[in-house]
Amino acid sequence: MKSFFITLLTLLSVHICFSQEDSIPSVDNFYKEDQFYIGTTYNLLGKRPNGLKQSGFSSGIHFGMIKDMPLNETRNVAIGIGLGYSLNSFNHNLLINKDGNGNLTYTILDDAATYSKNKYTNQLIELPVEFRWRTSTPTEFKFWRIYTGFKLSYLVTSTTKYNGDLGAFKHRNMDGFNKLLYGLTLSAGYNTWNLYLYYGLNPIFSKDAIMNGNDIKTNTLKVGLMFYIL
Repeated sequence: MKSFFITLLTLLSVHICFSQEDSIPSVDNFYKEDQFYIGTTYNLLGKRPNGLKQSGFSSGIHFGMIKDMPLNETRNVAIGIGLGYSLNSFNHNLLINKDGNGNLTYTILDDAATYSKNKYTNQLIELPVEFRWRTSTPTEFKFWRIYTGFKLSYLVTSTTKYNGDLGAFKHRNMDGFNKLLYGLTLSAGYNTWNLYLYYGLNPIFSKDAIMNGNDIKTNTLKVGLMFYIL
């Protein structure tokens, strides 16, 4: 009987030791961060020709995935390359229409014009490339981050809508917009909340977009919030 209790005690001790070992959380020394993102922005038009104004609220929604590739042993410096989608709207007073020959025309609507909608929207497939610095560790899930980068965007669809005293009309996928857009990006913040900035390096209009004898060199600026998910 005594030997039975000794054997039982030994087995229980071994079981407890293994149980304690199993309860210790594992540490992933090869972790990766921020591989999915979703964001919202307020969209601005930069380098505007004289008279061009924005009205209402111009917004953007952005989401996608990024391949995180750490560059150092502590894995707090990395390169990120991703693929994403972006939906953007711009409310303004630049009327984009077609004349009787089907040619695009660009006209600034003066303050006396009456209209309820004059809007440009686009959908983009995006390729972000980021240099990433953060204060993360294998066990720390709240950290500071600064991600700077470059974003290449391909225009999938573009739509202009007008509703006013000139009537109501809509045009889709016109040739007056650049198919390829690119710009600089910055994401910086702590934990969930990250300020996001985008500055377009080339115009949203193509070289064929002429108003009053001049190219329309308007670019985009986006200011908003970006949220990252593992």
